[in-house]
Amino acid sequence: MAGRFLSLFKPIARIIPEIKAPERRVRFNEKIFWTALVLVIYLVMSEVRLYGVPATVEERLSALRVIFASNRGTLMELGIGPIVTAGLILQLLVGSAMVQADMSNPEDRSLFTTASKVFAIILTGVQAMAYIIGGMYNVPGGESLPGTAAVIIFLQLLASGIVVLLLDELVQKGWGLGSGISLFIMAGVAQQIFWQMFSPGTGLFVGALTIVLSGNEPVTSWIFGFGAYPSLIGFIATIVAFLIIIYMEGVRVELPISYAGYKGFRSRYPIKLLYVSNLPVIFASALFANVYLFSQLFWNMNGQPPSGQNPWLDLLGQFRWISTDGGTERQLEPIGGLVYYVTAPHSLTDVVARPDRALGYLGILVAFCIIFSLTWLEVGGLGPSTVGKQLVDAGMQIPGYRRSGKALESILKRYIPTVTILGGIIVALVAGVSDFFGVFGSGMGILLSVGILYQYYEIIMRERATEMFPAFRRIFGE
Repeated sequence: MAGRFLSLFKPIARIIPEIKAPERRVRFNEKIFWTALVLVIYLVMSEVRLYGVPATVEERLSALRVIFASNRGTLMELGIGPIVTAGLILQLLVGSAMVQADMSNPEDRSLFTTASKVFAIILTGVQAMAYIIGGMYNVPGGESLPGTAAVIIFLQLLASGIVVLLLDELVQKGWGLGSGISLFIMAGVAQQIFWQMFSPGTGLFVGALTIVLSGNEPVTSWIFGFGAYPSLIGFIATIVAFLIIIYMEGVRVELPISYAGYKGFRSRYPIKLLYVSNLPVIFASALFANVYLFSQLFWNMNGQPPSGQNPWLDLLGQFRWISTDGGTERQLEPIGGLVYYVTAPHSLTDVVARPDRALGYLGILVAFCIIFSLTWLEVGGLGPSTVGKQLVDAGMQIPGYRRSGKALESILKRYIPTVTILGGIIVALVAGVSDFFGVFGSGMGILLSVGILYQYYEIIMRERATEMFPAFRRIFGE
């Protein structure tokens, strides 16, 4: 039965916008079509500018763009931020037992989904208001937005947030492949990597021509990077990071299993080193991004005071404006407070200059990735007891042990908790250290995109297998 908190969402479930799950089996080619359509809609929304936003708005939230799959001044200004943050809050509440929910119960899972959607819509409105009140759309050095323009921008952000929520639900309900959140993150990372390599004037290769032809900068600037320019070291680090993450995705422990329904049929149950995949990094990055967002908003709303004038702001975060292209383009950089330690350095030069920031960021990231990894075991139904029950229900057993959930659970307990903690540490180190070398698309972006691509590969292989051999649907729980 649902807990008291989730029960509050029963009446809301009838009026909240919802994508119905398919009542028939959706064929593979049809899933490809819907997934591609969702991706196209996202890309279009990423290019359509918000009506009423001045063209001269400065970039203030660059650190959030990859994580939240957002784009400045467009319908995707908020990106997937409200959805991920809402899911993070509820999962922490369930994981800490502050909210009672049995995720193996269909009713509880349905109410949990409804609660996540309600929280996401509320947070969309809260973040939209925070952006407007915090002066994100004010002309540099100018007055704040007039009331009519502010209302129009708010309604656009709220409507686009609901559309993104429904697009994600469309994919997750079985019409598409994977999830909309993963799809949007992967598309955003791919866009940023391509732009950092080939954008006119600042891309790695095109920007190198600018440096050579102008003669104003030494070639070493292209190798090590400067200002807004990506570096050759960052490009090499990006390739190395891709290879390391791909290798880690394939590391696993395999338990021998047999299928009671077919005598003599034996296989192996894989327990991946990255057991909970990239979810801890998504949650940790969402948490860090929200710290960055609200600390920057409070700093801006208080008149951008220098350090020492407001102790509470000093504790939360202090910022300064820096030039990104040597000209008029500016963006904010954290220089103190909590936000200073949850924002990654993006070059070896920065790491050497501020080692305290690098070590603090890495330590905090590792700690939160471990916490979120262990939390997701129960919330995501990946714990030893749940997996053991699923294997028994599917007719599986480990040779030499009796066919029972308790026996399987005791064996899985030897591996799953240890692998979960180790996997959380590894993804945190890979994401953090990659940033230190200035990888394209950020360390978290690279880690997330490789994990998402790997998940899509597994999903596509499974879909093809179930179409060719329908008997596999029972094994995959379909």
